[in-house]
Amino acid sequence: MKTTLSRTAVMVAGLLATNVTLSPGQHFQPPTYDYDPRLLILERFFEDRGSPIDHLAKDFLLAADHYGLDWRLLPSISVIESGGGKEFTNNNIFGWDNGKAHFTSIQAGIHLVAQRLASSRIYKNKDLDEKLAVYNPNAEYPALVKSVMARLASDEPPQPGASRL
Repeated sequence: MKTTLSRTAVMVAGLLATNVTLSPGQHFQPPTYDYDPRLLILERFFEDRGSPIDHLAKDFLLAADHYGLDWRLLPSISVIESGGGKEFTNNNIFGWDNGKAHFTSIQAGIHLVAQRLASSRIYKNKDLDEKLAVYNPNAEYPALVKSVMARLASDEPPQPGASRL
């Protein structure tokens, strides 16, 4: 029994130490969100508002997860700035750079704004209120965005074992 356990431990250690390389033609696959409850919540949230960007819910989640942002932040900013993609120009649903920024696609805008909010020097290491105050200096802006974020949170399914009051 002891020998079997030792061999198993060595085999597992070897498997863990093995480098995984992609062969030519293979590509890194980003995580799938098909079974992520946030996807359904976000799609439904946009659909309920008649938003034309409900099909981009996965892009919002991917950008938020990749850059360590609250998954509700970018969709909420888009609702405040463009009605959730109802009124915008130059693929700029976030009003980025006072609405003057041009993006090659809405998806490119999602990822660029996420990256900037997470790591540019004017946003990095700031809490949500500080980020929002820099994003838009209007004193009411943080509360507006956070109220949309709260609506998204209220759509979240309860966690296992938690009561929803």
